[in-house]
Amino acid sequence: MNILVPNLGSTSLKYQLIEMPSATTIGQGRQERVSNYGEAIRAIVTDAKVDAVAFKAVHAGPRYRGTFLIDDGVIGALEEFLPAAPAHNAIYLAGIRAFQEAMPGVPLIAALETEFHATMPERAVRYGVPAEWRQQGVRKYGFHGASHEYVSTRAAEIAGRATPRLISCHLGGSSSMCAIHNGRSVDTTMGFSPQSGLENATRHGDLDVFGVLFMMQRHNWQRDDVYQQLTKTGGLAGLSGVAGGDVRDLEAAAAQGNNDAALALDVFTYEVRKTIGAYAAVMGGLDAIAFTGGIGENSPRLREACCQGLEFLGIQLDPAANVAGPADRAVSSASSQVAVVTLRTNEELVVARRAYAILTK
Repeated sequence: MNILVPNLGSTSLKYQLIEMPSATTIGQGRQERVSNYGEAIRAIVTDAKVDAVAFKAVHAGPRYRGTFLIDDGVIGALEEFLPAAPAHNAIYLAGIRAFQEAMPGVPLIAALETEFHATMPERAVRYGVPAEWRQQGVRKYGFHGASHEYVSTRAAEIAGRATPRLISCHLGGSSSMCAIHNGRSVDTTMGFSPQSGLENATRHGDLDVFGVLFMMQRHNWQRDDVYQQLTKTGGLAGLSGVAGGDVRDLEAAAAQGNNDAALALDVFTYEVRKTIGAYAAVMGGLDAIAFTGGIGENSPRLREACCQGLEFLGIQLDPAANVAGPADRAVSSASSQVAVVTLRTNEELVVARRAYAILTK
């Protein structure tokens, strides 16, 4: 069975065509500066038959936290929770409609990002909000589920040892961390929306909601005014003043003496270190830390900063291994009690596996 897995960005379309159950990639591609998803999808060229299309969909609320054949119910839930993940859900809704037109009759599957986190205990997901809010779906969901799920098995293979208490650090333009105990998500940094948790490139991360209400009242701002600021110019961009908030640009600016850029990186790595300590407490100890994503995989300096001062937990990096080596490797020293690995995530493979399981059930 050939499963096409499109990974839709705000202006990009990546895809893999994966043969299942062998999990063999038989086609892949990437398109940049996409303005019309219908045209981009029709431009996907493959000699192989496509048996199904599986999307790494983001947020469909409490009812849909798994993998589903896309029907009116799934589409309605994605539309209902569009305000919670406006950038992500809008793109996937457009993509679903485009594939429905381009490939009529081909099954479409939604593998929700929230699925891996459905195992979190109730104490980790409840907010102290009025009961009516909770009844309408306001709770912690968690995202980047496909990446954290992939890390949950791959990290032990790289470390060469069991990792029952693992912290997955998906660090990139969009960042989150996950505490994984015996292969199950028990806590994660993103909550009701992908806005919360760690600072992202242009998204604010954790924020006291009353700060937002204060500024809205003071300036008579409307919802869209605040949305644009917190999603387009918040996060690392807001902290540093460097447009776009790309860590590579921040590192370059910091090297040239930009103190705000240096502080933004310090804030980011501080939050990662703090979360590692918290998640070690949640799991009663720590066996491994895995770094993935654009930052986690490619920035030795930030990996080092994220682990700095955590020697009391048994974390010790190997300086040479941290700087250079294959994409998937251990970067901890031989004497480190906690294995530290870096790896290239494969969200598309996880989505294909989930879709195959649904289609062959």
